[in-house]
This record gives sequence, structure tokens and C-alpha cells, in this order.
Amino acid sequence: MRPFPISVVAMGPGSQGDEAPAYLPLPQMQTFAAPRLPDDVAPEAVLAAGGLLGKLLDQLESQGFGSAVQLDLLAQSAAVREVINQSLGFGEVSAFTTAPRHWRVQETAFAGLWRVLEVADDGRFLVDRLESGTIPPVLGEAMQQTAAADLPAPAYPEGCMNAPPLVEEIRLQAAAWQPGQAAHVINLTLLPVSDADLDTLYGWLGHREVSILSRGYGNCRITSTRLHNVWWVQYFNSMDTLILNSIEIVDMPEVALAADEDFADSLERLREYLDMLSEPV
Repeated sequence: MRPFPISVVAMGPGSQGDEAPAYLPLPQMQTFAAPRLPDDVAPEAVLAAGGLLGKLLDQLESQGFGSAVQLDLLAQSAAVREVINQSLGFGEVSAFTTAPRHWRVQETAFAGLWRVLEVADDGRFLVDRLESGTIPPVLGEAMQQTAAADLPAPAYPEGCMNAPPLVEEIRLQAAAWQPGQAAHVINLTLLPVSDADLDTLYGWLGHREVSILSRGYGNCRITSTRLHNVWWVQYFNSMDTLILNSIEIVDMPEVALAADEDFADSLERLREYLDMLSEPV
């Protein structure tokens, strides 16, 4: 009789080892990394860019966060603008508008300092500037210019449960909201809403001309609607799955805004970076 091999398998407590816990994938937090210039950059461009940024920093330090200091870059050479691009890097928040004008906004790696571009239909830059503040006003202005002060209630298809009271809540809150008030937040993720409810709200409010992406912790996508001061604010995890779906009634959702304390930290880091930039190679 041929021998039959029998595998020896350990049994009992402690014999199988510990299995790694299975967690849902979470978004990664982005942290600051100092920008770096390419090795072949022209020294005169570095000198010119450093001078411009140094003057800007002096203004920012003397005038403070709420002063909306601007630096026009349109007249600068392509080489100088490229050094500034590389020096300032990219921050967590970016945005664009599709009407009435085509704005492109990018927070730099230094929170509270923004690159603001207006792009013509043929691709030319009509505006190119650096601007300080919580967020460039052109985004809120575009929302106000492309949205209405009121919207009539939509038709409610079969299957709607909570769309009618939600529509009335949104209309009343939008009409009553005043500058300086806290946001009125409707968290649709926590409410008993049907697919018909969501389809009705999406169709009624629309996703309109101002789009903002904040990448601080995961991705938060903010979109203007057809109604003044009403925004979609939607959070997605690293698998691009919608994990929080909300409507905010406010002039600009807080998640898109740079904070005062972040700006103070940015000034310190920008000063350190410019000191490093001025050192002889």
C-alpha cells in the first residue's frame, strides 16, 4: 500500500497567527512640502521673482489677512512667471467658473495666497495675479451673477417622500440668509430621502457655473446651484465614493476658505522660503 501524505496543521489557540484588521480605505491628509525649483532655472529670473514675492510678502505682513493684497503678474516674462509658479506650488483648493467669465483659481502651497487667472475664449490670459484672502471674491461674484433670487417649486414625480418639505426649507432659508450669518446645512446623507427625492433636488437646483475642489482630507466638491447662496457640498473618499451629500446655504462654504491661523503660518513659511531662495548657490 502506497503511503498517503498527510499535512500536519497546527490547531488550537495561538496557532493561526493574527489576521490584519480590514479597515475601509480612508483619505490621506495632505501636508505642506516646500516647493523646489528646477536646476536649470535662469538666475536672473529667480532674482526677479524673489524681488516680486519679497515685496508682496512685505505688504501681506503689514496689511494683514483681510486686506486682499494683489500682485499683477501679466506683465512679467514667462520665465519669471514660471519661477513664481514653481516657488508657490499648489495648495488644497482649486476652482473654476464657466460663466459669466472664465476664471481659474488655485490656492498656492501657502494657504491664503491664491493664483487667479481669467482665460479668454481663445486661451489667452486676460488676468494673471496673486491675491490674498480667505478665497478670491470672483467665485462668489460668479455665483451671484448666474443664480436666481428665487426658484419656483418643481413638479414632484411618483416616489418622492421628502423633496417637497426640503424644497420649501431651501427656498425659505435662501431668501432669509444675510451676509455674516452661519451656514444653514441640510445633510441629505442622514435624512430618509428616496432616489426620486434626490433626482428632484438635483434637477431643480442643478450643478452650475462655479466648481470648487478642496483636497484637505479626501475630496470635497462644491458646486453652485441655480439659487442664490445655495451650494452642493459633497465629500468623497479615496475610492471616489460619495460619503456625505449636503446642501449649504451661505455665501461660501467654510471648507473652501483659508483660515486666519493658516495665513499667519503661510507668511512665516514664505519668508523662510524666500530667504532660502536668496542664498547663493
